[in-house]
Amino acid sequence: MIKSTFSFLLFLSLLAAAQPSPSVLKSLDSLFAATFKPGEPGGSVLIAKAGHVIYKKGFGVEDIQTKKPITTESLFNTGSISKTFVAFAILRLADEGKLSLTDNLYKYFPDFHNIAIAKKIRIYNLLTHTSGLPDNRKIVEDSVFYLTAKDEENFASIKQTDKLNFEPGERFEYSNPAFNGLALIIEKVTGLKWQDYVKTIIFKPAAMKSSDITDGSHPQSGVAHGYLKNGNDFFEKDYGEEPTFAAAGNGGVWSSVEELWKYEQAIQKNIFLPKNIIKKSRTVYSLPNWKAAEPPFIGLCWFLMKENGVNLAGHTGSQGGFRGDYQWLPEKKIFFVVLCNTPLPMEGLRKKSLDILQRYNWLN
Repeated sequence: MIKSTFSFLLFLSLLAAAQPSPSVLKSLDSLFAATFKPGEPGGSVLIAKAGHVIYKKGFGVEDIQTKKPITTESLFNTGSISKTFVAFAILRLADEGKLSLTDNLYKYFPDFHNIAIAKKIRIYNLLTHTSGLPDNRKIVEDSVFYLTAKDEENFASIKQTDKLNFEPGERFEYSNPAFNGLALIIEKVTGLKWQDYVKTIIFKPAAMKSSDITDGSHPQSGVAHGYLKNGNDFFEKDYGEEPTFAAAGNGGVWSSVEELWKYEQAIQKNIFLPKNIIKKSRTVYSLPNWKAAEPPFIGLCWFLMKENGVNLAGHTGSQGGFRGDYQWLPEKKIFFVVLCNTPLPMEGLRKKSLDILQRYNWLN
């Protein structure tokens, strides 16, 4: 009886600790109201603490023509946050013994022009942006081609590489084509479209019922439009206007802040991968031949940083007119996500948001 009472009181104390004060909400409202202007492209925000959503709101419009308001259920292109889904799909296949993170690229791409290079690069190098592969796609010169080029077409020029920028594992260099290659590896191993595989192993068990993944021009409806600004005027910048948008492996997931919260909860509850694999993905990956001056800072796709003296595991996204910021603060049990359909200073917005939480002792 005493144990049950203690457990109940502990539950109540944790629940109370997760309830924001009016001052916190007012400060967050002021911050986001100053960032997003009414009637213009804007964004959606969700903050959770200890498993409870403490703040969620939409600002601005999904479409400047229809003026449809943004809500926390609005679907945005998540940009490079998509890479985490591709990474988890690769880790799922590795956990099932269907591939190994130490497999080299030649195993999956025997048509690589330089076989020696293909044999040097491992799957983990693609996941950690340490492959040394140059991005030799001629996006500017052949922009019309890249408006509709999918993962296969985007990775084709990478397979023609004759010289690496550095030896695999020596340092970090962000690579979008690496994740086009990983998406193709998923298809080669499973025999399925990688989009369908991700939907089956992640979207479905995480109850992400509205989320979608680019497949050519899909999706064209039911989603927010991305915009850039020229002077005082906004112009659309998403599929059909932005080269490489159809290359979905590096930025094809469409989701809402509500469903990304479901995604994070599924990650924390080990719904689609065992706990040790999830932990490994969010731990700095060991690279024995690392030569950069700064120490490694990336796990298996996840970026591991500090903000306000607090550890973060997250990923940002940027594609066309879309921007995103997805962060998990493990020690504080805080989840922070923002999705926008126009470029905004995401890192600055995150810092200001965490400053507010710190001011009201939410980071203690």
